[in-house]
Amino acid sequence: MNLLFPASPLDERTPDESYANEYEAAKSAGFAVGLINLEELLLNDDPARAVRRIRATDEPVQAMYRGWMLKPKDYERLHAALNSRNLHLINDPQSYKHTHHLPESYAKIASCTPDSVWLPVAEIDSSFEAVHTAVRPFGENPIIVKDYVKSRKHEWLEACYIPNAADRNHVEQVVRLFLERQGDDLNEGLVFREFAELEFLEIHERSGMPLSREMRVFVLDGRPVYVSNYWSAGQDQEFEQVLNGFLEVIASVESRFFTIDFAKRKNGQWIVLELGDGQTAGLPDDTDEKIFYDCLYKALSYER
Repeated sequence: MNLLFPASPLDERTPDESYANEYEAAKSAGFAVGLINLEELLLNDDPARAVRRIRATDEPVQAMYRGWMLKPKDYERLHAALNSRNLHLINDPQSYKHTHHLPESYAKIASCTPDSVWLPVAEIDSSFEAVHTAVRPFGENPIIVKDYVKSRKHEWLEACYIPNAADRNHVEQVVRLFLERQGDDLNEGLVFREFAELEFLEIHERSGMPLSREMRVFVLDGRPVYVSNYWSAGQDQEFEQVLNGFLEVIASVESRFFTIDFAKRKNGQWIVLELGDGQTAGLPDDTDEKIFYDCLYKALSYER
C-alpha cells in the first residue's frame, strides 16, 4: 500500500507542513509514501503533472490518499491520473462521493442520525421560498444548516444554528450568510438537519459553539481500525461497548475506507452524526500520528 500526501506549495519534494507529521509517521509504520502536487491538479488543471513524482509501476499497486478534501470531480481526475501510473486508490470515485456528500449516504444512517433534508443549489432562488419549504417539516424546532460536506460550525450563531425553523427572517439571515461565506467553496447545495441536544462538554471559547461528547471511528473494509474522542485524542471504554451496536450500519456503507462520527445525546443515546471519506478526514486533536498509522498498517497487513 502506497500512501500519498499533498506536497508543499513551496517545494513539491517535501510534504505540505500540515501533513508533515503524518508523512513521517506513515514512513515509520512501514508504508511507501509519495507526494502529489495539488496546485497542478486544482489550479493548473493538469492531473498528469500533479502525480509526476509518483513512480509508475508494471504491476497494479494499491494506494491511499491522505490529504485535503477534494470535490468529487477533482478526486475523479486524481484517481484517473494515478490509474494511468498503475496506482489504484482504495476508494473509487463513486465510493468517495458516497461518504463525502451526506445526501449520498443518508439512507444508510437515517435510522440513527438527526432528521435531514437537502436542497440542490440550483433550486435556491432569491425569494428563499424553496428554503422555507424545505425546512417546514421541522416546525418550530431548532436546526443547523451546512452544505453537502461542511458546516460553518465555528461561526455557530451567525452561519450555522437556527433556533426556530419557522422563523422565516432568521432562517433567511443565517442561510444567506452561510451561502455568502461559503462562496465558491459551496458543495452542491444546502443540508438542513435537526439540532440534536448532545451531552455538553463546554463552549468553544472563540466560536461560541457547544462542544459535546463525540467520537470518530476510522473504518477499513467494514472493521473499525482506529477509535478516538473527536475533540481530543483518547479512548472511551463506554463507547467501545456501544460501537458493537452500530456494526450493521457500518457494514452497509459503500466504501472501503471511511470515517463515521458519533455523538451522545443528552438523554444518553448514541447517534451517528455523519460519514466522511477516510482519506480526507482529519485526525482528532492531539492524535499521536504514529499510533494511528501503526494501527492502519497492522489492519492492512492482517488483510493480506
